[in-house]
Amino acid sequence: MRQIQFIRSNTFLWALAVAAAFALFVVGLFAFTYWKLDDYLIARSDRMIMTRINFIADLPSARRIGAISDHLEQDSRGVQYAGLFNGAGTRLAGNIDSLPRALDLGGAAQGVRLDLIEKSAVHGPVIRVVGRRLENGDVLVMGRNVDETREISSVVGQALALGLLPAFCLCLLAGAWLSVRAQRRVEEVNQRVQRIVAGELRERLPEDNSDDPFARLARIVNGMLAEMETMINALAGVGNDIAHDLRTPLTRARLALERGRTHATTLEQLQEVTDKAMAGIDQSLAIVTALLRLTEIENSRRTAGFGNVALDEILREVCDVYEPIAEDKGIGLGVVIDRNVQVWGDRDLLFEAMANLVDNAVKFTPPGGQVRLELVSEDDTALVRVSDTGPGISTQEREAVLRRFYRSDKMRNTPGVGLGLSLVAAIVKLHGFRLIIGPAPGGRIEILAWTGRASKAAACRSRTPTLEAVNQM
Repeated sequence: MRQIQFIRSNTFLWALAVAAAFALFVVGLFAFTYWKLDDYLIARSDRMIMTRINFIADLPSARRIGAISDHLEQDSRGVQYAGLFNGAGTRLAGNIDSLPRALDLGGAAQGVRLDLIEKSAVHGPVIRVVGRRLENGDVLVMGRNVDETREISSVVGQALALGLLPAFCLCLLAGAWLSVRAQRRVEEVNQRVQRIVAGELRERLPEDNSDDPFARLARIVNGMLAEMETMINALAGVGNDIAHDLRTPLTRARLALERGRTHATTLEQLQEVTDKAMAGIDQSLAIVTALLRLTEIENSRRTAGFGNVALDEILREVCDVYEPIAEDKGIGLGVVIDRNVQVWGDRDLLFEAMANLVDNAVKFTPPGGQVRLELVSEDDTALVRVSDTGPGISTQEREAVLRRFYRSDKMRNTPGVGLGLSLVAAIVKLHGFRLIIGPAPGGRIEILAWTGRASKAAACRSRTPTLEAVNQM
């Protein structure tokens, strides 16, 4: 079964196709080489024949027979042919027995069959021949056997065949090795994926330091798995958290209504009971509304409304809204902006994020404290800092405060549902910014934003990466 899968694997089939294409290329190269070599050797033979016949034709008639004899005696390979015939066609000299009838005297070299004095194994071979009628009426015929091109072509063919066979086998071996390697990696991935499906969320695909497409895909998938593990772990307790946080206000509303039905004797008492019940219901609705809002933001449904937003104007507006609340509590609220800053994002969402940060700062800062908003920009970055003189967030709670419904023990009596920083984190992630939680004492939360084109690119990239809460020490 493994052998069948190995043969049917795409990698092996591609290697086989490449090897076949390489073989066809080599065969085509051999055919082209043979054709060009054959043309070259025939043209060279024709030039040699023309040179020799011109030389002998220019000799005196008394020396021609001796020149033909010397020419044939010097032919050790037996590929030269010559014949001298009188006007009646009788042979006077040479190794050609009779004058070829199809020979065109005075023309270019042509291939004809000759009757030789010494018969060869192959009777009447086709030979390149040139004939010329001399001044005294004799006919001079010179020829050369070009069958040696077949020998040269045979040698070239054998060399190419000897080179083709190892190359073809090498291609198959390379394909087999790549196919086995790919199958092993796929099998390992399948095993790990099966463990992930079985519930082992900590499992990851194998990675290495290479930069091949498989390794890059593994890194991307591992990042996705890490994000999914974080989301699943976060959602694992969301149901219990929702039930717990909704049960308290709903229980209070039910008890208030029950007591009112039993003990209320006047309209004022009934209205008081109704107000308490409505407060509990409003708190429950606030939790549901915040959850829906958080889900909407995390699903990136608001990216279509992105545009250039003046971040400095948002901070001033937030300060104007919360300044009366801070004054009532005896808290100083101020804003410091070094210059105007434009970012790419949704104005309403950014306002909501800044308002949540300032609301938390005012809520947890004791009377007489200070809350400060700062906007510092440099090059393509802008830093929004919300600091206060409250208890701050401890090192152990910096990641926990971003979870839904998380509330520390010391803040249980403070109004709220524990979704403010979760909303801020979701908005920051949607815009591709970074959320930085500073150390205690004193609260300090920063948002690192990108301005101009960098902000637009970051917002586009933020749809896939995981948001990091950076703990600045």
